[in-house]
Amino acid sequence: MTADLHDAMLWEPADGGAVRCDLCAHRCRIAEGKFGSCRVRQNVDGVLKTLTYGQLCATHVDPIEKKPLFHFLPGSLSLSIATPGCNFRCSFCQNWRISQQPREDDDDGLSTPSRQNQFVPPEQIVQLARRNGCQSISYTYTEPTIFFELAYDTAHLAHEQGIKNCFVSNGFMTAEAVETVAPVLDAINVDLKCFSDETYKNVCGGRLQPVLDCLENLVRAGVWVEVTTLVVPGMNDSEAELRRIAEFIATRLGAHVPWHVSRFHGDYKQRTTPATPLSTLQTACRLGAEAGLKYIYSGNVPGEADERTYCARCREVLIDRMGFSVQHVHLQNGACPKCDTPLEGVWE
Repeated sequence: MTADLHDAMLWEPADGGAVRCDLCAHRCRIAEGKFGSCRVRQNVDGVLKTLTYGQLCATHVDPIEKKPLFHFLPGSLSLSIATPGCNFRCSFCQNWRISQQPREDDDDGLSTPSRQNQFVPPEQIVQLARRNGCQSISYTYTEPTIFFELAYDTAHLAHEQGIKNCFVSNGFMTAEAVETVAPVLDAINVDLKCFSDETYKNVCGGRLQPVLDCLENLVRAGVWVEVTTLVVPGMNDSEAELRRIAEFIATRLGAHVPWHVSRFHGDYKQRTTPATPLSTLQTACRLGAEAGLKYIYSGNVPGEADERTYCARCREVLIDRMGFSVQHVHLQNGACPKCDTPLEGVWE
């Protein structure tokens, strides 16, 4: 049995029956019958197809803070969905069992759908969000770029029902992909994994510059952007590299863009790598502040870090949270009730 095929978006014919996929920055040239680097897009008789349309491998109702999105509908629920596959191969991936499934199960791509996957079309996804009282749908856990068609169709239907859409992404989208999805994409958290092209190539199977370009394109398109960096000991934890990440966010994206620095725990091919010391996260937060960032948060350290949102002017607590739980939102028309300074984000 072969996986269900669905027409892909953002591709063009190439010489000799090949196709070129313009969805992510790999821009794979795919020969007849072969797969892209994500292993879930295939050239079938000179037409690019996606093999994961509706093939959900994960469906959960999460607090939006888990994405993490801290300046987007705080305290609300988000229906979180994923299909198998990823266009990266990060050796430290926390969700490798589903993101790397097509590589781990079959070197020739996703030729057979997993028994664990369930076919759920866009209409049912939106209905599920409504039934569970979710104000948004998050395309997450794996990489939404490579299940773009399902996300795009679902996002349009969600907007018609007054439900917002969020990506949690590695940010390897092309300018064409950003332009296409931006009208129905309300928020995104992008993993800026490091500030080294060599590390992106050797550890993730990607490149740095396309991620930086994508982030700038998203901001220009008006999508609410938050950035996460998983701080991995020995990989991206030097003061020099953390400072460069913070300075890029502050100068190229905006001082208002929240930066989440998250603690690493050993997983996948880096099980023996030690967890990130709390002192390293504290250093990252200091460097972020020195770079001019207004909102910096430590993640994966519940109870050990201050995750509250403060007014950038008077330091009044505006959102009180513990881990993924919001205790209190203290805003007046999206601004500090004490000094009337606007808090950047999406509050309605």
